[in-house]
Amino acid sequence: MPSKLAQFPLQIVVFPGEALNLHIFEPRYRQLIRDCESDGITFGVPTFMDNRLRSIGCEVRLTSVEKRYPGGELDVRTEGTRIFRILNFERQLDDKLYGGATVEFLEHDTAEDVRLNALILDRIRELFELMQVDKPLPEDVLSFSAYRVAHYVGFTLEQEYAFLSLLDAATRQQYMIEHLNEVMPVVREMNTMRKRAQLNGHFKHLAPPKI
Repeated sequence: MPSKLAQFPLQIVVFPGEALNLHIFEPRYRQLIRDCESDGITFGVPTFMDNRLRSIGCEVRLTSVEKRYPGGELDVRTEGTRIFRILNFERQLDDKLYGGATVEFLEHDTAEDVRLNALILDRIRELFELMQVDKPLPEDVLSFSAYRVAHYVGFTLEQEYAFLSLLDAATRQQYMIEHLNEVMPVVREMNTMRKRAQLNGHFKHLAPPKI
């Protein structure tokens, strides 16, 4: 059933379960956060990409206001919840300063294949090692979700949006695996080139061929 949802368009993709920290400075969005605090409303973050608003976004809920500045600006923490599709966008929602939209919430499958997630984690661990990225990854594959690492596998913004639009869990996992399979050879080659560059100028202890 269609619902009205406040909207906060951004040039990012937000995923279900993602912790999103925002610095709020525009008056319309300061009003939105006040309404979240007073009325418990949620709002949508649709992706603005290539100079146009895309129809798929993620609903978020305010979890805390971390800091209030003298000028009215805010630092807030939010969390992604449900995926939605915009049916009709309004630049101003009723008598509010911020915009809104009539949306339909989309059911997204969360039953991910544990074996595919184990493969994804192995690929990402190798990727992080090659790129010398010191970022913790989940140890327990049973509690792992592909959404949690979607920002860290080298997706472009367009690929992140495509990933959000995939509602079937197995299709999302396969999309990520295929991306990692394409990226890994490039990263390995770049790592080999980096090592060669670091060795340039060093004294080399090489065994000549026996010919």
